Amino acid sequence: MSHVSSPRRNPADFEAGGFGHHIFYSARQALRHHATGGNVLIFATLLALIVANIPGLNTLYNEFWNQEMRLQVGDFNIFSHGGHPMTVLQFINDALMALFFFTIGLEIKREVLVGELSSFRQALLPIMGAIGGMIFPVGLYLLLSVGTDYVDGAAIPMATDIAFSLGVLAILGSRVPISLKIFLTTLAVVDDIGGIIVIAAFYSSHIDLMFISYAVIGLAVLILGGMVMKIQSKIFYVVVGGIVWFFVLNSGIHPTIAGVLIAFCVPSEPVFAPRKYVRIIRDSIRNFDEADDENLGKENLLNHDELDWLKQIESASDKVISPLQDLEDSLHPVINYLIIPLFAFANAGIYLLDMNPVTIVSGISLAIIVGLVLGKFIGIFIFSWLTVKLHMAPMPDQSNWKMIAAVSMLGGIGFTVSLFIANLSFGDGGPAGLALLNDAKLGIVVGSLLAGIIGYFLLSRYLPRES
Repeated sequence: MSHVSSPRRNPADFEAGGFGHHIFYSARQALRHHATGGNVLIFATLLALIVANIPGLNTLYNEFWNQEMRLQVGDFNIFSHGGHPMTVLQFINDALMALFFFTIGLEIKREVLVGELSSFRQALLPIMGAIGGMIFPVGLYLLLSVGTDYVDGAAIPMATDIAFSLGVLAILGSRVPISLKIFLTTLAVVDDIGGIIVIAAFYSSHIDLMFISYAVIGLAVLILGGMVMKIQSKIFYVVVGGIVWFFVLNSGIHPTIAGVLIAFCVPSEPVFAPRKYVRIIRDSIRNFDEADDENLGKENLLNHDELDWLKQIESASDKVISPLQDLEDSLHPVINYLIIPLFAFANAGIYLLDMNPVTIVSGISLAIIVGLVLGKFIGIFIFSWLTVKLHMAPMPDQSNWKMIAAVSMLGGIGFTVSLFIANLSFGDGGPAGLALLNDAKLGIVVGSLLAGIIGYFLLSRYLPRES
């Protein structure tokens, strides 16, 4: 993905609609990580499909995910849910994915404070596109599933996978205007907010008020530490956040919601203001005499004074970056190169050898494919078109409606969160539920693949040629 400069923001630029030229370093890093992480995600998905269809190996594949996870202190197992040990698959879906949603929460908070969601006019176009991209897929799915046993999966096609979609844009390189990348990224973030709301509202059961009370106390400690005591230690938020996650896990509320709530409690203000940071660096650097540069760290060892001066710079560097941005930047590689590919490898394994080809064009698979390919495209494009035509928001810089249409199609790549919601919908439904889950996975893979291929060819045709 090409790099862009990040000049100072001018409030007048927002009114001019020029958000395509303004993107912070952290946002550029997020775009880069998501795009390259998409390649690892594709590999993990293909590997899961191959392993799941090799006789003998697929048995080991399926049995492995049902192994129990234990991290015990005496009789207390941290990885327990409702008094029972978590399986490997539950650990991935309920614990590791909570970390994934934690980074989403960090990203949402940053975008609201200083990013593309900080200006209402700037954010309105992708927000409206995302709303349309949630309403239409759910509506089409319900039309095709009313009266069936899979109607509860209506939320499955409402998500946009940011890693896959930005990965497609990355293939096209500098031909893609940065404004379109930001439009798609912001749209996917708003989609994630919608997914979080759906998970919180419809995928919680057997509520335990005692554990909820404990979780609320834990969140209060985080808020008190961040807002009142001004605690900047990332360890504090990780440890207390882990305790809150455990309480939410056993409360009946889906534990991924804990990740988002904990992220909102992480401070966005650094210990040192940039001005103070620069002053500390200058004072420390002045201690080094240019004439002694050749003798500095002779034989790779520093004297006590040199070590102390450089430690001051190192400490100041740690404190000029807020815990929110530091955690977000640190976790992105872990999420994109480990957790999401592992989730895909564990959940995308579909046994195809005895599957009737008609399954793809019928039942839940068809409902999901129609929702992802047609629903997302129609919803994103129509709501974006109405928003611009009603003069509520400007078009992204250097783009036209053909490009918006192509990006709207890419919005139908709903892989990761769609798989996640499918597991919540049918994963505990017994043999019948597992059969629906397998068909749902097929619909998600086929629908996302179609949306990605069509979106790529549309962009390849309508984007300006490289000079």
